[in-house]
Amino acid sequence: MTDIKKGLAGVYVDYTAISKVNPETNSLLYRGYPVQELAATQPFEAVAYLLWHGGLPTDDELAALRATERAHRGLAPEVKAAIDLLPTGAHPMDEIRTAVSVIGATETAGITNVLDAVGTPAENLERSVRLFAALPAIVAYGQRRRRGLDPVEPRDDLDYSANLLWLTFGEEPDPVVVDAVNRSMILYAEHSFNASTFTARVVTSTLSDLYSAVVAAIGALKGPLHGGANEAVLHILNEIGDAANVVPWLDEALGQKRKIMGFGHRVYKRGDSRVPTMKAALDMLIAHYDRPDVAELYETLEREFVSRKGIYPNLDYPSGPAYNLIGFDVLTFTPLFVASRITGWTAHIIEQQSANALIRPLSEYNGPDERHVPGYVADAAALAVADRPEESAG
Repeated sequence: MTDIKKGLAGVYVDYTAISKVNPETNSLLYRGYPVQELAATQPFEAVAYLLWHGGLPTDDELAALRATERAHRGLAPEVKAAIDLLPTGAHPMDEIRTAVSVIGATETAGITNVLDAVGTPAENLERSVRLFAALPAIVAYGQRRRRGLDPVEPRDDLDYSANLLWLTFGEEPDPVVVDAVNRSMILYAEHSFNASTFTARVVTSTLSDLYSAVVAAIGALKGPLHGGANEAVLHILNEIGDAANVVPWLDEALGQKRKIMGFGHRVYKRGDSRVPTMKAALDMLIAHYDRPDVAELYETLEREFVSRKGIYPNLDYPSGPAYNLIGFDVLTFTPLFVASRITGWTAHIIEQQSANALIRPLSEYNGPDERHVPGYVADAAALAVADRPEESAG
């Protein structure tokens, strides 16, 4: 009997030098650096550089990346037009998927040989930086469009996280809020062969282009068992409403065997190493906005759930209420994830291309045995094919 690993759990399919969880310290490492150290000391642009290049940038290298990123922050008219064609009720992840597809189609226009669209490592690094630069504007454009507000033009005097806030709210961002967003961007940037990253690598392994791989990754991230989990956390907190309601709500939810989003992780068994850093950012926001009620609800649900199930929060649990306090729409939470994870995705796309093998796993068939359509008579050509040794390009 074939040993099936549902969800590829515990299966190693390739090597990566980009990130890992160190089992000895339970720390997520980006190119060897603990992510909590990066979040405490680095701007997001420096972490993006690290993921793409393998080391932290010098001052000159960081300045060069920032100059390139800031030069590509605006959205082309055709991208705005494509988003505007979508109904305002469309999910923001559909807007982002569409926008990236338009950017890709525009940048590869005129390339008739699909192999030429794959791009060299240098070309794909340039594409990665351009997508990185454009995503805050795409995220912000969607939220402002849904609110009936005019878009705001990007500013080249602000860093990545501050510009994202400026584009979304049209106000000078407070340093406390910028710091919280910067930390969240770093914490969400990369996490080895997660579902969306693996999706990007599968598409890349077919020798498709970077934009196609990113669009596929966006589709995977939209799912509530992956990127959509931070949205689900806020829905749960809103449903509970008040710390006093936690115990009866949890009694009912567990009795119905509901999945409580924001808790548990496939990789971490002793708690998500990113949570303390994001929880500290949430605490700063709670103090900044004077919202002790948020802290009480958050901590009561965590305490009750952990005591009953022994399952600890993941990164989505503190990030959901943090984004909500800042003023992002709940539907914008997963797009914010995209604005961060674009760095990890593109680093993996480039890595996959550097030592590519088509990702094509096997499956164990459990359907009906061979059977035949009544009245069918095989012709000579079909019989000849049936007699050949097994061969398949699929």
